Amino acid sequence: MQIALAQLNFHVGNFEQNTQKIIQAIEEAKAAGADLIVFPELAVTAYPPLDFLEFDDFIERCYIAIEKIAASCTGIAAIVGCPSRNPVIEGKNLYNSAFFLNDGNIQSVIHKALLPTYDIFDEYRYFEPGRKFECVSFKGQKIALTICEDLWNMEEDPMYIHSPMEDLIKENPSLIINIAASPFDYQHAQKRKAILLRNVKQNQLPLLYVNHVGAQTEIIFDGGSLFYNASGELIHEGPYFEEKIIYIDTKNPVLSTENKKEKYELIYQALTLGIKDYFSKMGFSKAILGLSGGVDSALVTVLACDVLGSENVLPVMMPSAFSSSHSVSDSEELCNNLGIKPEKIEINPTFETLLHSLKPLFGDRPFDVTEENLQARIRGNMLMALSNKFGHILLNTSNKSELAVGYGTLYGDMCGGLSVIGDLYKTEVYELCNYINRNKEIIPKNIITKAPSAELRPGQKDTDSLPPYDVLDKILYHYIELRKGPDRIIEDGFDKQLVHRILKMVNTNEYKRRQLAPVLRISAKAFGFGRRMPVAAKYLS
Repeated sequence: MQIALAQLNFHVGNFEQNTQKIIQAIEEAKAAGADLIVFPELAVTAYPPLDFLEFDDFIERCYIAIEKIAASCTGIAAIVGCPSRNPVIEGKNLYNSAFFLNDGNIQSVIHKALLPTYDIFDEYRYFEPGRKFECVSFKGQKIALTICEDLWNMEEDPMYIHSPMEDLIKENPSLIINIAASPFDYQHAQKRKAILLRNVKQNQLPLLYVNHVGAQTEIIFDGGSLFYNASGELIHEGPYFEEKIIYIDTKNPVLSTENKKEKYELIYQALTLGIKDYFSKMGFSKAILGLSGGVDSALVTVLACDVLGSENVLPVMMPSAFSSSHSVSDSEELCNNLGIKPEKIEINPTFETLLHSLKPLFGDRPFDVTEENLQARIRGNMLMALSNKFGHILLNTSNKSELAVGYGTLYGDMCGGLSVIGDLYKTEVYELCNYINRNKEIIPKNIITKAPSAELRPGQKDTDSLPPYDVLDKILYHYIELRKGPDRIIEDGFDKQLVHRILKMVNTNEYKRRQLAPVLRISAKAFGFGRRMPVAAKYLS
């Protein structure tokens, strides 16, 4: 059988564009001689549609789209992910379904059984699990059609223990087709392949897997569609972060090269795709950001220029009385390397004016974090004013280490419409900068090698308040990604007092992160709706 896997970039709620893209792919695959074309999970709506699923007219538009797509399926069949209504009074109103379309009609509808409820997933909020499983018959073959179930990890969410394949295998299918919405993190591709391979070996059947590509706000999909033969050999792996229709001859498959990319190449591609889709899907074209002379803002500037073009990125330098001369010169060198002209606004006059206005209330109280935050908020106000006046979207430049411990100012350096590197620890920021500089120095060396500082008071260094980032980031990783409590982290060899201090900082600053812009997700546990922590809680004494 000639099967096309369509890993495409859909847009949540954009029915006209999504439907047109699906039909166009069907026509292309038909012209190429494919018998069947397969689209990802919830392709019609894009993933995740979230509470749009609670609107009746949204579901009605899903059905209109499916009918239109079905009409185009003559001479070729298609598998398309889309919500479907539950006709039974009991249970949720919807199923997460795969529509098998053939001869211009809906031939069958398969419902997803294993609904994930961990990290970014909350499918049981919207969908009723499928409970009846039958193979799809097509061209004399039986297809075990599953919806992301072959990626099910019981260790992640043991809500269900019965896999559809336990029933489908009894019908002696000739192959498995799995449609999925499997989001990117820099470790996930290998985990995903391991889980799929385990299913292939368990069922001794060839498996075709198709995934979304593209970003939906903070969630990034990497594609990487796959075909395993019944022996467990990886015959084909689709490209990452790229729309592609992949053609598979299941009878005479042609072996292709496996994609092998290192961590920071994947992260770079994920972040640039995240920026690209956020801007294009929101209808934006220009970005603004504060350029401090530090490594974080330098990295975001480079990423934004790579995606939007240097002519569409406005970096603004806002030195104060505490800014070092090299902060300005390093920023200017970066901009020169990128071919952009930065703007420069001195904030000290505004700072002095505000101090004068506050003097009757502040009295003779000493300079402290209040005055430091005041400078950050002046910068935030300047950037937001320019954003409003010229229509540029403000990019937030905070990293994950800072966000974790609250090393940032609400309504100051935490302003922005999109947090670009909020899922990169500081040590990862340095590594990504080195990756960008691998062939040519784009980010000036001094930006990477100098001691990090917020420059909000004389001689300030990050290490005045925090342990070295290589130590801090390891503790944070154990707590955030690995979900280890303080006792287990201490058992791993970290200082008890330091662990308790750091974890307390993480927990008490949840209120700040609740007000943060969407964070592009590149790890297994990013800040945002995939990490749901209480604000007013006591976990550590």
